[in-house]
Amino acid sequence: MKYLADLHIHSKYSRATSKDMDLDGISRWAKIKGIDVVATGDFTFPAWFEELNKKLKPAEDGFYEYNGVRFVVNVEISSIYKKGDKTRKIHNLVFAPSLEIAGKIRNALDKIGNIKSDGRPILKLDAEKLAEIVFTISEECVIVPAHAWTPWFSIFGSKSGFDSISEAFGKYADKIFAIETGLSSDPAMNWRLSQLDKIALISCSDAHSPQKLGREVCVFDTGFSYKAMFEAIRTKDKSKFLYTVEFFPEEGKYHYDGHRKCEICWHPRETKKNGGVCLVCGKRVTVGVMSRVDDLADREEGTVPENAVPFKSMVPLQEIIAEVMKKGVNTKGVQETYFKLIGQFGSEFKILLDVPAADLPQDIGAAIKKVRTGKVKIEPGYDGEFGVVGI
Repeated sequence: MKYLADLHIHSKYSRATSKDMDLDGISRWAKIKGIDVVATGDFTFPAWFEELNKKLKPAEDGFYEYNGVRFVVNVEISSIYKKGDKTRKIHNLVFAPSLEIAGKIRNALDKIGNIKSDGRPILKLDAEKLAEIVFTISEECVIVPAHAWTPWFSIFGSKSGFDSISEAFGKYADKIFAIETGLSSDPAMNWRLSQLDKIALISCSDAHSPQKLGREVCVFDTGFSYKAMFEAIRTKDKSKFLYTVEFFPEEGKYHYDGHRKCEICWHPRETKKNGGVCLVCGKRVTVGVMSRVDDLADREEGTVPENAVPFKSMVPLQEIIAEVMKKGVNTKGVQETYFKLIGQFGSEFKILLDVPAADLPQDIGAAIKKVRTGKVKIEPGYDGEFGVVGI
């Protein structure tokens, strides 16, 4: 069975998140986007966990159903702790095969730190210790380092991360079989690291509002269950884990280096040329994902490992329509056109990936054809500022 999955989102109980990120809002927009499986996010938060238990109905093995959409139980854990000579700040996605198992993880983490203040709890918890807790509770659980290259709060982040998975997870490193690439990197960038050849690369939205669901997704053709989905990821079987749909990484807000306040945006070459110091304020610039990948890479650009799962780069449909109409994404005209197309063709991903360009309104079809072939111009994002796509 072919299906799309977005495996990293947040509920309305996480900070800086839309009040519409409840089961009704999430499931409604999953249908609009054409996403079949969505992560619950935030299962450690008491009110959200209660809502999940009350409203989700058991469906296929390890999947739950609400409003026709399947959910897989997960949470993002923010770990801040001292290891070696550095303070580490990394985020990890934890997946559980059932709400019952998730409850046991909640209880264990509740004894360690505060899981009641935010949907994404901040814990003074070593990643290796987190793995020990989770895998002791259930070997069926899965841990995936989140947005692996973001300067802050990621396993490979330039500010507080590690140089390898084994450095972060110690004796549990062999149980980490996937990382989330994040919006500011794509698989091609990750392929430059031979240490990731056995690691699957998943892509997710990290959505904080329903409309942002599906910014990135994974596409599968395998059994419709928790076990089958994660087995497809673990084995990197390209007949089952078909491809990921990606942001153009330049559009991510930490792709290049720089200082947003000083309007300094640099390619890694310029950062090295200037010794990493901002020419305006004299402070060190924020080193972005492209530079960090370059630092850890042991291969040239363009390397494609033999077992690499393919990917497609895409721009969200509302952004394409807005570009064509030369209007803001949230303007009435753009929204009316978007929902008219959804009503006509069924879902956003069907339009972006499958509908022939000739079947779409001429200007929009031409723009989507350009995106599908990578003929876009992008001002790269840097230091928290999203990049700007020109079609």
